[in-house]
Amino acid sequence: MDQQGNHRLRQGRFSETGRFYLLTTTTRGRMPLFTEMRYARAAIQQLRHSDQEGACQSLAWVLMPDHLHWLVQLGECRLSDLMRTFKSRASCSLYRVGAERQPVWQRGYYDRALRKDEDVRTAARYIIANPIRAGLVRRAGDYPHWDCVWL
Repeated sequence: MDQQGNHRLRQGRFSETGRFYLLTTTTRGRMPLFTEMRYARAAIQQLRHSDQEGACQSLAWVLMPDHLHWLVQLGECRLSDLMRTFKSRASCSLYRVGAERQPVWQRGYYDRALRKDEDVRTAARYIIANPIRAGLVRRAGDYPHWDCVWL
């Protein structure tokens, strides 16, 4: 879908403080940047920074070679601000540790608000199992770039 279409999809949406969101963002051109440990750790540091400043509470996340799945409970900010700030800080952090100075992320991101009756832990398990489904590891614990508040 073109950028114009993405914008139309977001019309009428609003961010709800305290709501659970499943977020996905992809690297530009699906570049597998995060196969390199220093790049992965630089991005992960910025996820943790978002928690520390109260923008969200990260419940589960997995940083795949070319994308991020992130389950959050939104803090006192807009979802678009959370993602824009994370992506900007992560990009700067990646440049500092040696990544080529070019756009890191695809424009936009995918978000899904969890319904009140959805089990947040089920969504977290789904996220954590991504490296298994992708054939990167046999057990979630063997993959180095994930975290979950319940484990």
